[in-house]
Order: sequence, then C-alpha cells, then structure tokens
Amino acid sequence: MTREEFIDILERKGYSYELEGDKIVVTGKGDVYLQSLETLPPDVVFKNGWDVHLRALKTLPPGVVFKNGGYVHLESLETIPPGVVFKNGGDIDLESL
Repeated sequence: MTREEFIDILERKGYSYELEGDKIVVTGKGDVYLQSLETLPPDVVFKNGWDVHLRALKTLPPGVVFKNGGYVHLESLETIPPGVVFKNGGDIDLESL
C-alpha cells in the first residue's frame, strides 16, 4: 500500500493524522478501526487515544510504531520485522504469531 492510498483511507474514515517527515502519524482521541486492511505503508505511527484494530494484517512493514493509549489488535499477524515498536498502553493481541 502506498502512503497516498493509506492517507486516502484515513480521510474517508474520518481519522485525523499529521505528516512528520516520512512518517504518517495517526492521531485522535478514540479507537482506529482498520480491520480489513491487509497492508500498511512503512513508517506509520499510531498515536491515537485508544485501541488500534488491524485484525487482517499478516505482516507489518518496517518503521511502524504503536504509541496509542490502549490495545493493539493484530490477530492475523504472522511476522514482525525489526524496527516495529510497541509502546502502547494496553495488551497486544498476537494470536497467529
């Protein structure tokens, strides 16, 4: 998935974000529901207030950071590359890993 495609999805779903250099920082106070996404672009930072739902993702690209306030739901994830960071405020769901 390209950066532009991901930004388009964020805008269509009404999620706020900021561009910080090469990073797309997903902001906002609530949950982020991107349950059907199968890919993400590199260098996405989730800095939203609650949970992140990425249930269909099987792998994460490099540079993804979770600094959200709640859980991270990655039930289908099969691999985690180096450079992915979890600093979220809740549990991490990794049922398939």
